[in-house]
Amino acid sequence: MSRQAPPEIARHILLLRDDVIVLDKPAGLPVHRGPRGGASLEDWLEALRMGKRHLPQPAHRLDADTAGCLALGRTKPALAALGRIFAAGLAGKTYWAVVAGGPRGADGRIALPLRKVSSAARGWRMEPHPDGQPAATAWRVLGRGGGLAWLELRPETGRTHQLRVHCAAAGWPILGDPVYGAGGAGGLHLLARRLVLPLDPPAEAEAPVPPHMAAAIGLCGGAG
Repeated sequence: MSRQAPPEIARHILLLRDDVIVLDKPAGLPVHRGPRGGASLEDWLEALRMGKRHLPQPAHRLDADTAGCLALGRTKPALAALGRIFAAGLAGKTYWAVVAGGPRGADGRIALPLRKVSSAARGWRMEPHPDGQPAATAWRVLGRGGGLAWLELRPETGRTHQLRVHCAAAGWPILGDPVYGAGGAGGLHLLARRLVLPLDPPAEAEAPVPPHMAAAIGLCGGAG
């Protein structure tokens, strides 16, 4: 059993400890294999075993089209500990997004309940609704330019598609989002930038800006 991942997978490892791996998940790669099959992060798990008895397992969700930090537990106790951390909302999650237009102010908070809806014509999606589950997102503007805004987003809850729906509902959808209002070429401009895990000792990792987001962040004054 190899104790090293192959180079094409190893280059995506941001943090490797005995208990946890944090990966830079590529945009477009689902975490779990869908009913129609196709490539997914599950194809990487054997290569990421690296001498451990059990396959590492993802400890939380990340949309297929979202790039960046994804934590996997390497042992059963570590996976259980990570599960408790994410369930209790104790993981420090920071995202970067590039949005069309942008907020008027420098920072703020969106508190908007979300619920899942489905129709034969459009499939399933999330929508703001008073009867939905509570959801809150803090935001801060990092830069502006070219009719875009580069935002730091900190989800206070972990609802499905929360950041995408909150940004769209605020009037500044995330660039490249085909579902919630700012589609177009180039892919979803949403990055799980930083992850801090209160393990013993604490673990933290930061993901680089993916190529498809670099130009838009550059327009907003960032170097990526």
